[in-house]
Amino acid sequence: MANAKFDVKRLFNVEDWVAVVSGGGTGIGLMISQAYANNGARVYIMGRREDVLKKTVETHGSSLLNPRGKLISLPCDITSKSSIEQAVKHVQSKEDHLDVLVNNSGISRGSAVVEKGDEDAVQLKEELWSERVEEWEDVYRTNVIGHFFTTVAFIPLLANAVKWKQNHTASVINVSSMSGITRTSQHHFKYNVSKSASIHLSNLLAQELRRQAVNVRVNNIAPGIFPSEMTTKESDETNKSKIDTPDFGGEKGIPAGRAGSDEDMAQASFFLACNEYAYGQTLCIDGGYLLEHP
Repeated sequence: MANAKFDVKRLFNVEDWVAVVSGGGTGIGLMISQAYANNGARVYIMGRREDVLKKTVETHGSSLLNPRGKLISLPCDITSKSSIEQAVKHVQSKEDHLDVLVNNSGISRGSAVVEKGDEDAVQLKEELWSERVEEWEDVYRTNVIGHFFTTVAFIPLLANAVKWKQNHTASVINVSSMSGITRTSQHHFKYNVSKSASIHLSNLLAQELRRQAVNVRVNNIAPGIFPSEMTTKESDETNKSKIDTPDFGGEKGIPAGRAGSDEDMAQASFFLACNEYAYGQTLCIDGGYLLEHP
């Protein structure tokens, strides 16, 4: 049938795929992990907090829509090369390839209390000078360096995906942020700079990994405001976070009038994983935030 190729289940089919999602126990990482696992993928969720990973597997891995799907705990600290190597060895012992790697782990440290236009030169200097070098290094180590070494370590498994299925390319999806695109600091210089670096890292990796002997696609999701431990400071008993804002359109200046949802993130992650013509792209899903805050 000529029209069969347009069946949405064929266009976005991840059944029997193997995925690794860093920071997959909570927030955006959990959204992506659930999306893949509920549609039949085996998803290894990486994170430093083993208790959080275990709870996520127990809570969300026992009632998946597709019985072939699975959530699998994979403890790993992406700021440690040896920890990354151990995680890769574990996946290699179970799988012969990797279809998609999602580098989602991210942190933020402190903030500069800068109100645009309210300070004189001395006040502005004092506020920005209070930033700590150690916090800048911590943020960069996770948000950029960790993503780089995690990607590099998984290259052989990703490259093997083409052997599993004809004309199939594996992909890396880096999760950055709209904060890496906006020209305002949003009170967190170090975080925004790290996310800009993450976007450029994606571009560089896309160029290097697209070579014929590897042929792994690298793309980037730049989310707006989504419920996570970073935006809400906590998770509930199911490792989910909630944003309760009565007027998102007015208070946050978001045309969509709300925070991002599980479904919004799932749709973005399916597109970049399944569209094999997407190379080196940044997909910004921010509800229109950057239109109001360029």
